[in-house]
Amino acid sequence: MFSPKEMPSPQSLFSAYASMAGSLMLFRSMANDLIPAPVRSYIGAGIRRFFNSHSTSLFTLIIEDTNGMSPNQIFDAAETYLSTKITSDTARLRITKTPRDKHPTLRLEAGEKLTDSFEGISLLWTFNSHGQDKNLQAPNDITTLSPLKTERHYFELKFDKTHRRKIINSYIPFMLERALALKNEERALKMYTINSSGCFSGKWESVNLEHPATFETVAMEAEAKRKVIEDLERFLKRKEFYKRVGRAWKRGYLLHGPPGTGKSSLVAAMANYLKFDIYDLQLANVHQDSDLRKLLLTTGNRSILVIEDIDCTVELPDRRPGDWSRNPSEIQLTLSGLLNFIDGLWSSCGDERIIIFTTNHKDRLDSALLRPGRMDMHIHMSYCTFHGFKLLATNYLQIHTTHRLFPEIETLLDAAEVTPAEIAEELMKSEDAEVSLQCVVKLLKRKKLEEEENGNGEEEEEEGEEDKVRAAKRLKVLAKKKVAGMVTRRKFIRR
Repeated sequence: MFSPKEMPSPQSLFSAYASMAGSLMLFRSMANDLIPAPVRSYIGAGIRRFFNSHSTSLFTLIIEDTNGMSPNQIFDAAETYLSTKITSDTARLRITKTPRDKHPTLRLEAGEKLTDSFEGISLLWTFNSHGQDKNLQAPNDITTLSPLKTERHYFELKFDKTHRRKIINSYIPFMLERALALKNEERALKMYTINSSGCFSGKWESVNLEHPATFETVAMEAEAKRKVIEDLERFLKRKEFYKRVGRAWKRGYLLHGPPGTGKSSLVAAMANYLKFDIYDLQLANVHQDSDLRKLLLTTGNRSILVIEDIDCTVELPDRRPGDWSRNPSEIQLTLSGLLNFIDGLWSSCGDERIIIFTTNHKDRLDSALLRPGRMDMHIHMSYCTFHGFKLLATNYLQIHTTHRLFPEIETLLDAAEVTPAEIAEELMKSEDAEVSLQCVVKLLKRKKLEEEENGNGEEEEEEGEEDKVRAAKRLKVLAKKKVAGMVTRRKFIRR
């Protein structure tokens, strides 16, 4: 212990501190001048590694928002993935919403932390944001440098260093895949079409696809609906299979049936189920085979290409050239070009694509279009059945059990052909279930009567044709008898 006489005075302590600080500053200045910056950085990093290795067993991954001028995919995925891990313990959050987003998005604010786990491994996420000064030349003086303040965003991911390989090789890919699935669920689907102004531009124009149809609302037989869903799910899971067998990762469907049976609604339901965009291709707007190739190259992955009423547009040589400013000789869209577009070499330019054709008359299509590889699955959209009617009644009138008019409607549906669209129109006439179902009964009775009258008319026409044939036969017989009688009289006169 120092005695009061031996204690240094405050003035001497301050002088010693000032002398030491000045020496350190002089030493730092000399080190900066004499030791190159890379060497100083290397020495500093070595010192930090030495102390960190003796003080903690944690390993830290730094995930910055950009990689040079390119965005960092892992950073974007981390933002999306961690938004699902936010708890009530988080003190501050950022909330944003763009016109294209369905819902507001929550993101971590700078300094906030989140915990996660992966296969029993604890992970600590921290979001950081720091300002940086970048020296830029002033526009009027090349010798003057002006500082520009920028924000540097990055995540810190900390975990036990013994799990470094597993986190990098397993957890990060898992996070990327999960973030992609979340983005696909939240993003707004698009409906693309070609500009039909008369001059082919080769560009798609889009609007948001807000069609509400789902497999629960489409009036189809339960078994047919189940087969479609199973086929779609099997297609999504077979990327490696298609690659192994040497085929493009695509699937073709043919929807055929009378108008009003729900073909367009089924297309929308498939798009909503898969979260795929729709490209509506009107062949009447395409002039040449080369135009088809341009369109295919600009079609995105995870999409549905729809060619409606293919029976009306597939007779390519018979198209009317008068609708275009080009000469007929310049319109060179051929059936072979369409087939190559569907399953030729150009069809492999993209992955996870579905091509859907619709037609009201399957029998009019060229057999080359119908074979597997072009139209892999044929789906018949039939007239409304009692199962389809009950589904419509549930959707439109909220009838979840039964109704006194159901037995009569079931009997009439067996005797009359009516489309789901016609049934739906009657169900929309009133919110009162009794009134709407009475309208359905009247529609079915009228349809049944019309079909019976048409059937009788056809029978009468057939009977009339048969009478004409019999009358013609009688006239032929009488003519033969008359000729025979004249020959007999001539022979008698000669004798």
